[in-house]
Formats: sequence, structure tokens, C-alpha cells
Amino acid sequence: MQAGNAIYETIADLPPVLPVFPLSGALLLPRTQLPLNIFEQRYIDMVDEALSGNRLIGMVQPSPDRLSADPDEPVLASVGCVGRLTSFQETGDGRYLITLQGITRFALGEEISSFAKYRQVECDFAAFSHDLKCGEGEEDVDRNGLLKTLRNYLDANNLEADWQSVSEAETEVLVNALCMMCPYGPQEKQALLEARDLRTRAETLIAITEMDLAKSQNDGGSTLQ
Repeated sequence: MQAGNAIYETIADLPPVLPVFPLSGALLLPRTQLPLNIFEQRYIDMVDEALSGNRLIGMVQPSPDRLSADPDEPVLASVGCVGRLTSFQETGDGRYLITLQGITRFALGEEISSFAKYRQVECDFAAFSHDLKCGEGEEDVDRNGLLKTLRNYLDANNLEADWQSVSEAETEVLVNALCMMCPYGPQEKQALLEARDLRTRAETLIAITEMDLAKSQNDGGSTLQ
């Protein structure tokens, strides 16, 4: 796949070690874009280093199931997504506004000790090589079922959609965009990230949404924010 001016054809094109940015509730998927507001000094340093190198940063959530004794060093989830830094802006008050474009998911390995204040991990891309293929698995997705669930969600929350844009969107784009926009918590976001393929990701999103809608009806009001 191509990200900006870089082309990643196989997992051999990716580095064995990545700096990681732990951020709860953040979801980056292949071929999607994630805007970030960077203000902590250690992550300012991480961005500086990425800009001078391969521009790759691993997005990963703190584990929703495992607590750390040090809140500044949370236990990390087992799967993240590497993104290429494709947009960069200085704000004038010490912050960076950046955009990452998702490349592929990775399994986190050993954490690397270094003098850097930001964290770095060994990465295993082997199980996610199919992420590099644009549109992989689109034909297996129940697009009609996904759209039905989307319509039910919008109706329940008195929301509208640009249905023309939805109908014209490629299936992979539609599935991943809906996953990134969904208002669910870190645990649900991690389940969407870890879904083994596009069909499973769509099925997971449908299941999560249907359970939430059922709970909302039982409670007499929406649980969605």
C-alpha cells in the first residue's frame, strides 16, 4: 500500500521496532486517517524523531483489562496499528497537530529500553500482512446488514447521514470509517482493531451496535453519547 510518498508492499518494508503512542479510545485502521493533538514533551520528542526518520508511529491503547502501578507507563494492549505521519503543523504554543495514515496492524512484542522518554516496542506484523492489500475481503462483508444496522442506529438517535456518500463508498472505506466514528469505549474499539479481517470487523461492529441498541430500548433511552 502507499502512504504519502512511501510504499509498503510487504511486511519486510516495515521496521522491527516502533515508537508507540498509547492513547485510550483512539482507533487507527489501515488506510484511515487519525488526527492527533500532541502536547506532552515526550511525544513532541517522538514526533521530532519520526519526522527525521521513517515517519512511522505505532498507535496502541492502554490495555482495558490490566492496570499498571505507574499511570505514566500503562500496560499496553497486545495489538496496535502503525501509522505514517502524513501531516504536520506547529501551533505556536508548543503543540503539534499531526495526522497519521494507517498502514497495518501489529502485535506488540518486547518493550525496548532506551534513553528516549517515549516507549518503543518490537513489532510482529506476520499475522496482519493482508492489511497491506487495499480492499482485501470486501466481497465477504455483509454490506446490506451493516447499512441496516447503521440506519437503525441513526433512527434511534435522531441522526441523519449522507446516504449518497455512503452508497458510493468502497466497502473497506465504509467499514473502517464507521468503526473509527463509532462512539463506543476502549474495549469495543480494541475488539474492532483485533478483528482478524474486514468481514469480522463489520460483524463485530454490527454486534456491538445491536447490543447497545437493545440495551438502550430496555433502559428507555439511548446509551450512546
